[in-house]
Amino acid sequence: MTSEELELIDTYIRQNRCFAMYRLPGEENGTIHFIMQTSEPLLSVSSPEELNGRSGFVIAPFRISPEKPALLIQADICSLQDVPASDKTYSNTEKETDYSVPENYMEYQKVFGNFQEPLQQKELDKIVLSRKKVIRRPDSFSPAKAFQKACRQYIRSYVYLFHTPYTGTWLGSTPELLLSGEKDQWHTVALAGTVPLEKGELPDSWNQKNRDEQQVVAGYINGQLATLGIRAKEEGPYTVRAAHLAHLKSDFSFHLPNNNHIGSLVGLLHPTPAIAGIPKDTAIDFILKNEGYNRKFYSGFLGELNPAGKTMLYVNLRCMEIKEKTLSLYAGSGLLESSIAADEWQETEDKLQTMLSLIDN
Repeated sequence: MTSEELELIDTYIRQNRCFAMYRLPGEENGTIHFIMQTSEPLLSVSSPEELNGRSGFVIAPFRISPEKPALLIQADICSLQDVPASDKTYSNTEKETDYSVPENYMEYQKVFGNFQEPLQQKELDKIVLSRKKVIRRPDSFSPAKAFQKACRQYIRSYVYLFHTPYTGTWLGSTPELLLSGEKDQWHTVALAGTVPLEKGELPDSWNQKNRDEQQVVAGYINGQLATLGIRAKEEGPYTVRAAHLAHLKSDFSFHLPNNNHIGSLVGLLHPTPAIAGIPKDTAIDFILKNEGYNRKFYSGFLGELNPAGKTMLYVNLRCMEIKEKTLSLYAGSGLLESSIAADEWQETEDKLQTMLSLIDN
């Protein structure tokens, strides 16, 4: 993107425009897709099933509900150069977190202990504990330049930037596909297990904790698809690279004869055990009551929904929420009964580096 285009993007954020832009995985110099909605209001849905038959760029929170709906941006405009001029600007009046308060590992240990209890009591097989790191936004920080830098650095990830008056500004680089397909050919993945790369090299082997975590996620996906009578072809697990981390991944390919019920399928898959836990509803309820903060759109999903064409939805991992004075970075890790607090804290620290490396742009 040119310097003029980057300035346009930052201007659209200041003008409070509704837009989303993204680059698909594997495209180092790939197409930057841009959509903007100029009509009002944005469509909101209070359950995944309400996405059936809909199309647009979906922005969904961790748990869709009437109080926290998913939004769809319609493509009224598909080119940066076609956006009509506006002198409107806005000021974010939302109260921002006090970024001067340092993070507290001791507090994380307490929450970790609470999360371990249902695992030890066999009420849960797995649960995901996440955290938020809030830092001061540098005066020179440009969301558009950070997006461009992410496109260059994270070739294997889905890179996005979106802004609406209802969500604020979010930037991310996620390695995890939720659902993709067109016509009757569809695909989803299980992505779990995390280790940092050693000297840039993929690991030769994985410990039992990571293998168990991957198997939990893969088993869940097979089970959920089976409730619709779908027998998926599974390939994996195999090791993949995502930024400076390695993960275990399995692919699931299947036929879907009716594309008018994609929302219902998304509702079966999301939130997956990779971001919530098993059993699903018990884990979600525990997270909402005990994690201690609002995940907002972290570990939700986003992307193009198009029953008549191609759908590509991704889980919103490795992301940041951009405000006027602060940047909020999100990361989580999957806990099993065998998990150790120090290891899980370090895993989130490693994941936070994906966004931290973009801030000095």
